[in-house]
Amino acid sequence: MLTLDVEREADGRWIAEVPALSGVPAHGVSPEQARAKVKTLTLRVVAASQSMTHAIGISL
Repeated sequence: MLTLDVEREADGRWIAEVPALSGVPAHGVSPEQARAKVKTLTLRVVAASQSMTHAIGISL
């Protein structure tokens, strides 16, 4: 299971990120919006990673 962190930035926006996946932050005007965006991005990154490892023959 991946951990999702959400916090408010100084400019008032919310940022959500998955610490285990570098480069997967998402901003939103509310914590719910930031959380939804980062969940979508995380699913895309995980799916791409799985697809890539399958394409080159790596078994996870």
